[in-house]
Amino acid sequence: MSDDQPNGDDLLTLLDWKRQIHELYASVRTDDDPKRAWMTWRRRRDELFRDHPQSPLPPHHRATFSGITYFDYDPQARVEAAFTGSAGDPIEAPGSSGRAFVVARRGSLAFDLYGGPQKLEMLWIEGYGGGAFVPFRDATRGKTTYGGGRYILDTIKGADLGMSGDRVILDFNFAYNPSCSYDPRWACPLAPPPNHLDIEIPAGERQR
Repeated sequence: MSDDQPNGDDLLTLLDWKRQIHELYASVRTDDDPKRAWMTWRRRRDELFRDHPQSPLPPHHRATFSGITYFDYDPQARVEAAFTGSAGDPIEAPGSSGRAFVVARRGSLAFDLYGGPQKLEMLWIEGYGGGAFVPFRDATRGKTTYGGGRYILDTIKGADLGMSGDRVILDFNFAYNPSCSYDPRWACPLAPPPNHLDIEIPAGERQR
């Protein structure tokens, strides 16, 4: 997300970026091999970051871009979360630019990860047409991952791994940095306190 509203050619390239991200996640959901799908996701993200006009990278960094850095794939980082709905009043999530984002709590996602029970809030972003949103921070933040935390689900961007029966698939191998981690011109919502986890999750995108 950016502080500036798109117009003209920027609007068209933004629509194309969103279209391609939606198509990428659609292909991931249809692949029955999670690691192979992850490799496809990684390769396609590198292409988009290097070549697309809406890349989060500043233009002067794209020519020397050699790829996004990730932890090694970990099959244990893929979990199925039980969703419990619970509507709440709008709250303010912190933003990377200092401007808060209005979100609403829509419930919680409970799952086991690395031998212990965990929980994340399912949020709903009120702006941009609305969408389910699950940011998180874990104990790797500021050390091996971006200090502001990462995203695991964002349906506005199409970042959605789908469901298994009545459970939401959360694969932390697909956790990724918000755009503001690459360039401060992007204004990104960050994880509110209920989505701060005490454990380390060494999966997904690493700090550059």
